Amino acid sequence: MIDKELIKLLGSNRKYIVYAVLFMLGGLLANLGITMCICTSIQLTLDAAELSSYAWVALAGAAAILMRYLCTRCTASFKDRIGCEAKRELRARTYNKIVRLGMKSTDEMSMAGLTQVSMEGIEQLDLYFSSYIPQFFYAMLAPVLLFLVSVRQDVKVAAVLLGCVPLIPVSIIAVSKWAKKIFAKYWDKYTSMGDYFLDSVQGLKELKIFKADARQHERMNQRAEEFRVITMKVLTMQLASTTIMDLVAYGGAGLGIAFTVLDLSKGKLSVTAALFLMLVAVDFFLPLRAFGSAFHVAMNGVSAGKKIIRLLDMPEPQWGENKMSGRDVVLKDVTFSYDGSRDVLKNISMTFPAKGMSAIVGESGCGKSTIVGIVDGNYLPQKGSVRIGGTLLNHLSRTDFYAHIAVVSYNTYIFNDTVRNNFLLADPKASEGQMKEALERVNLWAFIQENGGLDKTISEDAVNISGGQKQRLALAVNLAADKDIYIFDEATSNIDIESETIIMKNIKVLSKTKNVIVISHRLENVVPADQIYYLEKGEVKECDSHASLMETNGGYAKLYRRQKQLEQGYAEVRI
Repeated sequence: MIDKELIKLLGSNRKYIVYAVLFMLGGLLANLGITMCICTSIQLTLDAAELSSYAWVALAGAAAILMRYLCTRCTASFKDRIGCEAKRELRARTYNKIVRLGMKSTDEMSMAGLTQVSMEGIEQLDLYFSSYIPQFFYAMLAPVLLFLVSVRQDVKVAAVLLGCVPLIPVSIIAVSKWAKKIFAKYWDKYTSMGDYFLDSVQGLKELKIFKADARQHERMNQRAEEFRVITMKVLTMQLASTTIMDLVAYGGAGLGIAFTVLDLSKGKLSVTAALFLMLVAVDFFLPLRAFGSAFHVAMNGVSAGKKIIRLLDMPEPQWGENKMSGRDVVLKDVTFSYDGSRDVLKNISMTFPAKGMSAIVGESGCGKSTIVGIVDGNYLPQKGSVRIGGTLLNHLSRTDFYAHIAVVSYNTYIFNDTVRNNFLLADPKASEGQMKEALERVNLWAFIQENGGLDKTISEDAVNISGGQKQRLALAVNLAADKDIYIFDEATSNIDIESETIIMKNIKVLSKTKNVIVISHRLENVVPADQIYYLEKGEVKECDSHASLMETNGGYAKLYRRQKQLEQGYAEVRI
């Protein structure tokens, strides 16, 4: 019932569990002291004792009440510390793990799944650490302590009460396998519904355009119904388990009380001893009863914890400690597969010089963006090597490498923050002058100045600016960061002609001093490139300048002419 792997997640905070259990036992002793004072007072009343005889009982009772109060406060404090420390450290470890993996390395979990695990999952695990584990140890120790106290009053009654106690954990074990399966399904349905909901919200515009929102609504309702059904199964299991534990707890306490009354009627017990045993009988079962209630909460935490452990145990890309010594990028005999069976790239060899513009083109699905993922370190090739400045990529310091490379893509993320802070994220030392210069280069400064300046807040997903302005802002941020290697992955996709022209103009200027790699489906944009790699089905078929490739009249030339005809035809239709 205690998962060792989850306990390891606590690290040095495990000591707080010991402190919490000790204070819980201290509170139990205080309760016994209060109970003994009550029983003694009743005995004194039956004996018609003088008022002075009650003084020491009152003092002892007051001391026991104060002890109970202090133990309760300390127990709550240590439990809270377990939860707070565990959540703080786990969130930091989870976040740092995701950063080290890179988002493309966490394909086992979607964005919604990662969010739920790192937020809701850790909250559920907090209850496992702060409530379930301390209660488990307390529930194991409390009946033994009560037995040692009660056995001095009546051996038989104490033995009966202690003998009935294990029936509660037996009932918990009986439902634990059932509970684990249900909670595992519950968490899977929960994350699945979250994934589907996020996907539906993000694609709402497309759903409306294609008039598919009603169908998506039905599917969403189906996912919600599946989640409702599994939730009801969880509640049914909890109710059944609670009922069994109540029957055992109150049945065992009733049996102990019955034996106590029997011994009292036979004169084997005093009124004080009998009353004490009857009051204590329930205490034998309350710790395990509370543990049983915590068990159901804990199972949800365990399911979430397993996902967190799986995330933390994912193998990380191996990086070295070397600094970048050059800007040239060389891929040699690179082969890559996503699933281990079908090669997306086959023996790719490419050289991107330290200065100049290189381009990668080809039909959709030929492997262009996969090459970007390999060059920027998100994917590791199964075969071949990637060298930056003559050093193997995985021998470089990850921090140093990313300080020298920029990737501007069609979906570059602009943070829901001010324009200034978006610049400072890329370069904390960027001055206002650098920001202004970069915005002027992409023809955005006038717009930004008229709409709040550098303190203008960009809405979530940059919905308060156009697609072209978003791409130009992303370019400006990276220009101000002054990197050595720039990769443009479909950076001009789905934007207006003006923005496309501005971006391509800046790319040409950059290529005079930087290593610029351009991936574009529109071949007109790569005409100025010093070298163009033409891919087909994951293989380099042609490599040369635009003019030379057109003279060769191979696959690139045919694709270029076909695109040109389509663009001309589209232009004539518009006219």
